[in-house]
Amino acid sequence: MTNTGVHDVVILGGGLAGLTLALQLRQRFADLDIVVIERRAHPVPPAAHKVGESTVEIGAHYFAETLGLREHLDAEQIRKFGFRFFFCEGRSDLENVTELGVRRVMPTPTWQIDRGVFENFLGEEARRRNIDFRDGVVVRGFDLAKDDALHAVRIERDGAIEMLHARWLIDAAGRAGLVKRKLGLAEANGHDANAIWFRLDDRLDLDAWCADDEWQGRCTPRERWRSTNHFCGPGYWAWLIPLSSGAHSVGIVCDAKMHPLQTMNTFDRSLDWFAKHQPAVGRECETRRDKLMDFMFLRGFSYGCKQVFSGDRWALTGEAGVFLDPFYSPGSDFIAISNTYITELIALDRAGKPIAPYARIFEQLYMSFYESTLTLYRDQYPMFGDAEVMPIKVIWDYTYYWGVLCQLVFQDRITDIALLGKVRDDLEYAQALNRRMQLFFRTWHAASRSRNERAMLDQRELDWFLAMNRTLHDTLTTDELARRLRENIATMDTLAAAIGRRASRVCPGIDARDAGGDASAPPPSLFGLAA
Repeated sequence: MTNTGVHDVVILGGGLAGLTLALQLRQRFADLDIVVIERRAHPVPPAAHKVGESTVEIGAHYFAETLGLREHLDAEQIRKFGFRFFFCEGRSDLENVTELGVRRVMPTPTWQIDRGVFENFLGEEARRRNIDFRDGVVVRGFDLAKDDALHAVRIERDGAIEMLHARWLIDAAGRAGLVKRKLGLAEANGHDANAIWFRLDDRLDLDAWCADDEWQGRCTPRERWRSTNHFCGPGYWAWLIPLSSGAHSVGIVCDAKMHPLQTMNTFDRSLDWFAKHQPAVGRECETRRDKLMDFMFLRGFSYGCKQVFSGDRWALTGEAGVFLDPFYSPGSDFIAISNTYITELIALDRAGKPIAPYARIFEQLYMSFYESTLTLYRDQYPMFGDAEVMPIKVIWDYTYYWGVLCQLVFQDRITDIALLGKVRDDLEYAQALNRRMQLFFRTWHAASRSRNERAMLDQRELDWFLAMNRTLHDTLTTDELARRLRENIATMDTLAAAIGRRASRVCPGIDARDAGGDASAPPPSLFGLAA
């Protein structure tokens, strides 16, 4: 066995989470000795079979601005045409159902990420920045240290065993969860959902599926295919995501109780499932059988973790720690958040400060963000096909996301304990209001007739909503950020009351007061209708 010395940081896993953490650490510390261990040999194939191809605002901001990778994203990835939702259970006439999305792209950019292309680039970039990135290497074991001792990692490459020692050990090994498994940290989160997905080596041109001139002319440019397209029905949603390599990613995510995994856990079964529930998608996939690149399914993909940061200088990031749900594509967001907390912990350690208290505080914050986001999905899948309720829920969920969590991340304040203490009451109020609204949506859905009209609900037509997106990149002082958060939470307050009134109007018997919020203030618009 060869002993290769002592390193500042050893990262187990050179996928999206591990490589971006290495780049973030290098940006912060030019002299840091970083080793990244990756099992797969590079370069990996384009359209690599990975979860996390769609980015939303936090993840996109992290890649483009925090890590400085905007040039690559613009040149090599696909600028996303936002999220798009079709409420079309059992139907192929997309022009005649409710469509939620945007006619023109939103101001704050997001991208569709071809994971093979991106991770190859990240590996090359890591080496350009003098990070010791070792691909084709297997982790054979590791020993976690306490106090001031060093962690030990045993690795194998081409039959040779090496021993690495590190002050910091980071698990970014994905669902393998090396540290989680060793320490027994796995934890259920009450969200029982399954997923299947596959890739076709062809572009699925959604815009050509319908000859209706009005429908085709709704979007400028006519490129719905660039969206993360959601095809929604009771207890499930299916996705179409384009990749820059020319392939298309197709998936189904479903409530385990409503759509058993065995009805879709092979390619043929998934096509049968699509033929019944989303025939337009099924038809297009059926004609491309010979283009199938891969197929995968995951049972119980959503999970928690008892601990992700430790005062003993180890941490988990990405899927090695927690995983939510891909409906709003939060995977890259939580990589950005956990990597930022880990970077700050390493900075505190280098400054000679005791890190255990900060590790506890950062973990509490991280888990609070995680639990708040989980409420958007847990017990909500039965309503996903409801064209009356879901468009309003999506607006609410985005308002909460852009108005609170995005503000903290875009202003680089998620580690600012003083600020977070200052606005703690406001954040707790927003969390409580969101929990109340998620329950209200379930109540509304139970009474809803799920009206599904031919309509394009354009999020850009909501001026207040568009402004919230447009101003995400504003540079704010601490006082200005605190004021912005309070203003956004006030918007949530009036929006909650407006949603309550709207629900009670279309579903007599629902008590608008159950939604909570401030009914005394002027309501925001909801798709051109006064709520």
